[in-house]
Amino acid sequence: MDGSTRRDRLARSRLYLVVEARPHGQNPRPLLDAALRGGVDVVQLRDKDLEDDALIAAAGPFRAACREHRALFVLNDRPDLVEACGADGLHVGRSDTPVAQARSLIGADRLLGLSVSTLGELDDVGGADYVGVTAFTTPTKEDAVAGGLELLGAAAASLTVPWFAIGGIDLSNVAEVAGAGAPGIAVVRAIRDAEDPEAAARTLRAVLDRQE
Repeated sequence: MDGSTRRDRLARSRLYLVVEARPHGQNPRPLLDAALRGGVDVVQLRDKDLEDDALIAAAGPFRAACREHRALFVLNDRPDLVEACGADGLHVGRSDTPVAQARSLIGADRLLGLSVSTLGELDDVGGADYVGVTAFTTPTKEDAVAGGLELLGAAAASLTVPWFAIGGIDLSNVAEVAGAGAPGIAVVRAIRDAEDPEAAARTLRAVLDRQE
């Protein structure tokens, strides 16, 4: 897939799933297939604890599931392994690999995402293809600063690239998040921990689609 195709898909994306290599210690493929059937557009593999070879191996089912469902596969903060993992892109946080360095490692054809947690950071997203804007606190990323609905509103007013609200978003607040201007959301627990991941994804996606 070339860069233009990836960016076209990104522009249409609304629902983004972030998950570790073995959610709940299980083979990730059933969860990934269910989530993708339910309307997930982008899947990020985020597993800080894996060594290089293990991460490359773990990427296999993620890459295969995303290709089968015509979704985008993103790797978290390992620009050196994007090629080996066959990922469509990379996501970095503010304390991870700098954007310019990440871009030089992954090339122009792959997507690059960047995290934003404060109003000041909204002015410093140059070089990113998309942005993840932290809405609420979440136990899956305890060091994240949450900007709340105010930050989402500012992002809606200023960002010119695709962006996703992330952090503590679930069925109880997704309508509020979308109403604040978020065109898309990124979630972990709302789909990963759901009794029926496909139904959870489908419900989240329906709320987002109603806001268009």
